Amino acid sequence: MTRFRLSLAPRLDTEPRLAARPFNLLCLSMAFVLATHATHLPWWFSATLAAALAWRWRHRNRGGRPVSMWIKLPVVGLLLAVVVATYGTLFGREPGAAFATGLLVLKTLETEHRRDARVGIAFGGFALMSALLFNQSLVATVVVALGLFPALGTLRAIEEVAPPREPWRTEFVPVLGMLAASIPLAAFAFLFIPRLESPLWGAPNAQRAVTGLASTMSPGDMGELLVDDTPALRISFDGPVPAAEGRYFRAYTMLYFDGHQWSSGFRAYSPASDAAGARPRFNYHVTMEPTQQRILPMLDMPFAAPTDAALQYDRTVLANQRVQATKSYDAAATVDYTLDPELSPALRRAALQLPPAVGPRARELAQGWASQYNHDAMAIARAALGMFRDGGFRYTLAPAPLGADRIDDFLFGTREGFCEYYASSFTFLMRAAGVPARVVTGYQGGYWNRLGSYLLVRRSDAHAWTELWIAGRGWVRFDPTGAVRPERVSQGAASAASASGDGVSFFDGGWLRPLRDRWDVVNQWWNQAVNGFDALRQRGMLQPFGIRRTDVGDLAVILAVGCTFLIASALGWALFQRREGDALDALMQRLQRKLARAGVARRTGEGPRHFMARAARSLPAHRNALERLSELYLSSRYAHDEPPPELVKQFRQAVREFRTRGVVK
Repeated sequence: MTRFRLSLAPRLDTEPRLAARPFNLLCLSMAFVLATHATHLPWWFSATLAAALAWRWRHRNRGGRPVSMWIKLPVVGLLLAVVVATYGTLFGREPGAAFATGLLVLKTLETEHRRDARVGIAFGGFALMSALLFNQSLVATVVVALGLFPALGTLRAIEEVAPPREPWRTEFVPVLGMLAASIPLAAFAFLFIPRLESPLWGAPNAQRAVTGLASTMSPGDMGELLVDDTPALRISFDGPVPAAEGRYFRAYTMLYFDGHQWSSGFRAYSPASDAAGARPRFNYHVTMEPTQQRILPMLDMPFAAPTDAALQYDRTVLANQRVQATKSYDAAATVDYTLDPELSPALRRAALQLPPAVGPRARELAQGWASQYNHDAMAIARAALGMFRDGGFRYTLAPAPLGADRIDDFLFGTREGFCEYYASSFTFLMRAAGVPARVVTGYQGGYWNRLGSYLLVRRSDAHAWTELWIAGRGWVRFDPTGAVRPERVSQGAASAASASGDGVSFFDGGWLRPLRDRWDVVNQWWNQAVNGFDALRQRGMLQPFGIRRTDVGDLAVILAVGCTFLIASALGWALFQRREGDALDALMQRLQRKLARAGVARRTGEGPRHFMARAARSLPAHRNALERLSELYLSSRYAHDEPPPELVKQFRQAVREFRTRGVVK
């Protein structure tokens, strides 16, 4: 208790106060850390921290008094309460990042000395690296690397004895050399530090999907997703590539409809549906961006699940764990199959379920088709598709809002929308006509990258379609959106949006495609070579050298030997490199060479004052110039801790202008 009371007492600081430049660089470092985390923090939280940091910078630079402890302690408590109230916990990536970033900004409130600045930079480096837990793309990594510049520049400015007089950029030139020198050690550590089988950050976090695909769907849910150009999948094929109209990537199937929303709602079957007569047709490799979900989009129809996933009853695939980082998997698809040739009674009931008192006009229309076509499922489906094609329906990403009865309002009112609207209403019509049907969501289309020879599927390629169960054929895919806008299926989402006037063709222009291809190839390489470097690849890394399987012990030995060699090389270079001296010494040596040519050589052990005085006596015609040179040198070298740049500049100019003529001694 005594020690605690003493710690609250004012501290008698003998350490000098931190200069303005190191403090400004420290604030710049903190601002950079805050910027890297701003994308996954609440906007109001980031804005509040930015305002606090700006206030502290202005307050100190205007000579404000140190912030009182009785202000700092309540503010820290308030930060803790805000984080817990926002996230419900203090543990996990999002709350942990918010709390760490907040503490980092509040650290500037008590930063008055070098020790405080060093602690802040050390903690700031950790917070900066933690931004990679949220995004490990090439751009995010480069941004984090750039954040090291102000941090290391701050450490360098802290160690300066005299107040800096040089421009700010001089603080960063040595930092660039330090970072360049650290690259070999960083690369060696990346390759040989043992990888974990599972992610280190296993604390709970908000499992928010970033693909936009979910196990539920209602008309309008994909609106924002369909204009998101972010990559979702990159697929390379071993052999033939499916045609554009056959590129359906299956994610979720939905059976239950409550009048507003479709959901899976059916879990009676654990074994996968039987795909009779199936043979693999397309073999492919997928690189998938993180989604925080377990679902793995598969080319329709999946032949089998990857090794770390399971095939579900509806031929969708679930991974064993959530996809929290870039994931790669191999898969196969078939086109020659009969899915569920026999439909169980339970699944049939689920595929015909309709909510009461929803869509009375749609029910009447569908029942009329059933009577007209004698319950022929294919004929009923063709009638519905014909209505979408010729009935005045329009494809648009900005449809009018629907009323309480979404089915009737869309079919007989607005008649405009995108894939969700058409898949939902088509499935409803088929069920009302007595045809088992379900909604399927996933991706459709994609852009073929010729430079990298792979298919790029973006989030804007998200799509919804319908599967009908037809006797003798099983589940058959129908895409009602294609009846309204064929370009959506044959040319992709961008072409359909442009044709309807909703999309902007700037990013899809022919002049920009080569640049987009090259940039996406770079991202693909980064995902495979860096983000995809997992424990399995590390264990097989040394196979070309005759080591079939590298265990943790082997990696530890290689890491120790390699680090020892790199450190010894760096020490050897530092110890045995030739000393060039500083700029002042170099100028003095230049002056000595000029005087030596005039016959006045510096003697061994002779100090600069005696040498310059002897030179003035030997060269009386240059006495004034030599006395001026002596005064400048002695003042620069001995009157200051570090030679002032302005005196060095004057000495350089005087040495340059000094001219001698030979003398006889």
